[in-house]
Amino acid sequence: MTAPDPRVVAIVQAGGAGARMDVLSAERAKPALPFAGSYQLIDFALSNLVNSGVDDVWLSVQYQAESLQEQVRNGRPWDLDRTRGGLRLLVPRQGSGSLDDEGFAHGNADELYRLRDDLRRSGATTVLVMSADHVYRLDHREVLATHAEKGAELTMVVTDLAGVTGEDPSDHAVVEHNRLGRVTDVSYKPEKPRGTVVAAEVFAYRVDVLVEVLEELHRELSGADADREAGDSGLGDFGDLLVPRLVARGKTYAHRLDGYWRDLGQPHHYLNAHLELLTGDVGLFDPAWPIRTQQPERLPAYVGAGATLADAMLSPGARVCGTVTRSVVGPDSVVESGAEVVESVLGAGVTVRSGARVVRAVVDSDAEIGPEATVGGAETSLEDPDAIAIIGRESHVRRDVGPGGRVPPGGSV
Repeated sequence: MTAPDPRVVAIVQAGGAGARMDVLSAERAKPALPFAGSYQLIDFALSNLVNSGVDDVWLSVQYQAESLQEQVRNGRPWDLDRTRGGLRLLVPRQGSGSLDDEGFAHGNADELYRLRDDLRRSGATTVLVMSADHVYRLDHREVLATHAEKGAELTMVVTDLAGVTGEDPSDHAVVEHNRLGRVTDVSYKPEKPRGTVVAAEVFAYRVDVLVEVLEELHRELSGADADREAGDSGLGDFGDLLVPRLVARGKTYAHRLDGYWRDLGQPHHYLNAHLELLTGDVGLFDPAWPIRTQQPERLPAYVGAGATLADAMLSPGARVCGTVTRSVVGPDSVVESGAEVVESVLGAGVTVRSGARVVRAVVDSDAEIGPEATVGGAETSLEDPDAIAIIGRESHVRRDVGPGGRVPPGGSV
């Protein structure tokens, strides 16, 4: 086995607005969304890196950056608060160069173009680039070993979505490769996908080639008569121009991730992933591969007399006196006597009053579901992103909110 090059830097791209998550991401960055009661999405990307021995990590924050900064705490939960390497927060810049180098990025490839000089100065030969809104377990040392063995310019982590509830390969980059693992085609969000193997949005790039190709593409776009917004390089997302150009060069390889991987960028995926956790061990959590997080100290969970629980996940500080079935109850949340929560996710500090019902829904932090109100319904399709009822944080619900209903943060209905 060829040893991976140790000069590695990682870029965790956590800057998108996450519009498809609707009211859940209206006031927070999508990677700050809670998961499994005790974690946030960003925890998985950072924990995988640290567990793999990668400790030079750049975290890109743009939309609602303060929600992520509060969560990562300078990298302390991951032992990344250090003088050399460690966690570096990347924020939009002003006064640093041309319009195409400043302000908010217009896609993840556009962002890499803006960081090209930083990558040059880093001295790294390989850069790991990943999204921050997926949950998975991955040893990046294995990815780097594949990258070295193949002499790759780009190594793409891929996964097979066959059999995953509600997943459509056309929402992703569909990848085809030959028996040696060389990627022969990438179709970005195709209408008619030719297969179910997709990019898991974890990439290992050779730094010199990445910078060369980004600048090459930028020159081509600058010379074209493209109708582009000022400050937009036109590079867009990785699947638009960058990865197809690298695939065409013939040195892009696939690294298969056979374990659990879920993209939580849509409401039904978010709910389904939680329901999967309640069916048993999905292979996501392992004491030998800890998922580290920043969590305040809380009281133990409490289950009152007369409560009924089945396949329930209770977070620290949760207090249940009602009925909870196939659901996740977030920290400090309360389900009163006579209330019922079924196949749902409650965030932190949620209160479900006596007589209320929450069914196949997501209720964000500090929301209150009033007495006798019903949120969601048993008829809700778990394969339809628009069918999941979502209650925004710090909102108050006094009447029924049916399947597909939305209550914005701070709202009252």
